[in-house]
Amino acid sequence: MYQMKGPKSIIITKRIAKHGRQSVIVIPKDLEGIIKPGMLTQLKIDLIHENLEEKENA
Repeated sequence: MYQMKGPKSIIITKRIAKHGRQSVIVIPKDLEGIIKPGMLTQLKIDLIHENLEEKENA
């Protein structure tokens, strides 16, 4: 089992998903042993690329 000793930093690059009218970020299953429900985390969002398809349809 993974034991945290102090703050850890994990960087993932994800496309924002849609769930009904909400946008969501899905955490990869590979991280379920490290990130568990109820944990306090900090999320930093850097916009890497704008979805041009939605911009053209607007």
